[in-house]
Amino acid sequence: MTGHLYGVGLGPGDPELITVKAARLVGSADVVVHHAARHGRSIARRIAAPHLREGQIEEALIYPVTTERTSDYRAVLEEFYERCAARLAEHLDAGRDVVVLCEGDPFFYGSYMHLHKRLSGRYPTTVVPGVTSVSAASAELGRPLVERDEVLTVLPGTLPPADLARRLAATDSAAVLKLGRTFGGVRAALDEAGRLDDAWYVERATTDGQRALPLAEVDPETVPYFSVAILPSRVHERTRRELPEPAAPGEGQGEVAIVGLGPAGREWLTPEAQDALATADDLVGYAPYLARVPANPRQERHASDNRVESERAEFALALAERGRRVAVVSSGDPGVFAMAAAVLEVAAEDRWKDVPVRVLPGLTAANAVASRIGAPLGHDYCVLSLSDRLKPWDVIASRLAAAAAADLVIAIYNPASKTRKEQVARARDVLLEHRSPDTPVVIGRDVGGPEESVRVVRLADLDADGVDMRTLLLVGSSRTTVAERGDGRTTVFTPRRYPS
Repeated sequence: MTGHLYGVGLGPGDPELITVKAARLVGSADVVVHHAARHGRSIARRIAAPHLREGQIEEALIYPVTTERTSDYRAVLEEFYERCAARLAEHLDAGRDVVVLCEGDPFFYGSYMHLHKRLSGRYPTTVVPGVTSVSAASAELGRPLVERDEVLTVLPGTLPPADLARRLAATDSAAVLKLGRTFGGVRAALDEAGRLDDAWYVERATTDGQRALPLAEVDPETVPYFSVAILPSRVHERTRRELPEPAAPGEGQGEVAIVGLGPAGREWLTPEAQDALATADDLVGYAPYLARVPANPRQERHASDNRVESERAEFALALAERGRRVAVVSSGDPGVFAMAAAVLEVAAEDRWKDVPVRVLPGLTAANAVASRIGAPLGHDYCVLSLSDRLKPWDVIASRLAAAAAADLVIAIYNPASKTRKEQVARARDVLLEHRSPDTPVVIGRDVGGPEESVRVVRLADLDADGVDMRTLLLVGSSRTTVAERGDGRTTVFTPRRYPS
């Protein structure tokens, strides 16, 4: 079994720009290979040094020539790569994994390519991309290369100046590499193309020796090979200048977004709701619900008690009137026994009629509990709250009786609280006047949370034990069925067909 050949890009020079994959492969390789000029120093090896380990075999590939001034430069280099490939093949044939270190990206003007073409057809090969000098220079300048439909042209400085000038005049953005002794010709080409004033020069990007300045100001005698000329995006510069002045805090268009958080964590949150929470200036809501939103120091958080909905709504509208983007958070769906109605009721007053208000739905508890047990809401159903804080018990009882008489599945919210336990039994007794004692009742508590529990009981056996404000009840109709699956799980469903 042969070894594996890896061409590993290390980025432009900053050791922190090595990818996690590159660092792992460098540290695990049997053989580490780097190129170097006759002085023996290797930028690639210096970048990789923190990840090397004792006992690794190192192969230094020393270039016989480093410029094209020799009479047969190409032939000399081709012979050199043949010899290098043969050296690495010996390691690969012996089953050793070989990592070839590459500054920048292996397939972007990299020496590794000459080994790849000789060895990749004979051995398993992986190429790990790296940050290129072009990307690094653009980042260090803080100037994007292309925007919208612009075209980026990458050119070697070794092209004849007339050819360079023609290509530079025809493109939107450009990067010219291999400068050094070619810099004079590159500068002349930029001047001829009418692009010299747009050009920037970056030397040894991301390293301690980095230098960046307008290309027209560069002394040709100071330019090393590891430098790049950049023509950045013209569209970006133009559109940046056309941007409106940013509004002062509180002077923008304010709004109130009433956001449904769903029954539990982030996985129950819609992308629309996530966006509203991320872009808000202020978060307003009942303290336990606000606690479910990760803290962001950019935002103001305004927690309150659960019994001051109107005051909370007016506070949110007042913030939006001052230009703030406000998210009023609500558990489950804000339109189901939650904050949407409270905010919209206050917003209907003349004072607030010009404040934008939108409602962002969330997964409500009835659907969450139903999904955990099957499809008990598969046919007609109604939704009721047992809380008598905002409506009297006789209204609740009459509605329970009507829904039971109509043979609807009933989703019951707010069945009990710390101070209100007796209503579960009272509701059961009302329902038993119209429903069989064997009617299935699904009791779902903290669905999606750490204390989630879902169980099924007979209507006749329903009591307040273990039932609180984090609990939802689903009372079946005459058609609701309990079934046992082959794996022992209980499912509850209400058929969509109804007997005629």
